[in-house]
Amino acid sequence: MKLEKFCLLILVILFAKLSIAQEGLPIYSDYLTDNYYLIHPSMAGVGNANKIRLTTRQQWFGQNEAPKLTTLSINGRVGYSNSGIGGIIYSDKNGFHSQNGVYLTYAHHLMFSRNPIDLNMFSFGLSAGVIQYKLDETSFLSQGFDPIIGGIEQSATNFNVDFGFSYHFINFYAHATVKNLLDNDGINFNEQGLSYSNLRTYLFSVGNVFHKINSEWSFEPSLMYVYRDATQESFLDTNFKAYKKMDFGKVWGGISYRRSFDGAQFLDGSGVNSQKLQYFTPIIGVDYKEFVFAYTYSYQANSVVFTNGGFHQLTLGYNFGVKREKWDCECPSIN
Repeated sequence: MKLEKFCLLILVILFAKLSIAQEGLPIYSDYLTDNYYLIHPSMAGVGNANKIRLTTRQQWFGQNEAPKLTTLSINGRVGYSNSGIGGIIYSDKNGFHSQNGVYLTYAHHLMFSRNPIDLNMFSFGLSAGVIQYKLDETSFLSQGFDPIIGGIEQSATNFNVDFGFSYHFINFYAHATVKNLLDNDGINFNEQGLSYSNLRTYLFSVGNVFHKINSEWSFEPSLMYVYRDATQESFLDTNFKAYKKMDFGKVWGGISYRRSFDGAQFLDGSGVNSQKLQYFTPIIGVDYKEFVFAYTYSYQANSVVFTNGGFHQLTLGYNFGVKREKWDCECPSIN
């Protein structure tokens, strides 16, 4: 109990001192590889094991300065208490822009279950992040002098606060998270050169695992909706995963479809047309004892794209400090 109060006190003091925010960790499909903690801080320590996840995502092989994201996360329970803690380190590179960040998380899980059968748990979590943003202008002046280009590597350090809730009831789950609660210091600009101080992003996830008694198979449909406050952009992930129990653990796979609700106009030779972002992401994975391996490939199904190449992602994971499965449910994030 003293440890829980101490963690809460540290987080409250830290949040009170933060006054600016940065865009933070990008939202891709890596949460589907048993890594919901990356996007929902309330998932820290929710499972019956401590989890380490390393992901690397490479876009557009063969293209110089193509986007690349690497994340390393760890989360788990504080002993046998109802508190969870976690941390995320990430590096995000995109052309001449890059950012490196660190998040620390505290989560608390309130149990309403009466017995080991009816899992009924409400969780909340708080994350604080420090992000270093860089813009490399050292090669911008190779074609001549430009008074608005400094020709240096610009950098800024900003802070970020995320807050979210989760609810689990037997095989059903729902999450809600607000990312970037605080204003930034004007490091982000749109195409008109205007600074966005509001980087708040709202995430909502919901899903359920369906399973027949004595069957080795289970199926998990889920949805995730994302809304960006300043630009009023939004998109929806529609996901489906299947699991099969094996002697050594579990094999699983699925597919995710991302659809943006906002379109972009382009010239198609005969006039002006528009298209909305669409991603298809197949997923395959295996849980071998305490280890997790997964691969995802995202294909952008639009008429106008930068390249026909897709986005590759690998996930390596390790579960340690595994406790006995407490709940009689098909709930991959918990058991």
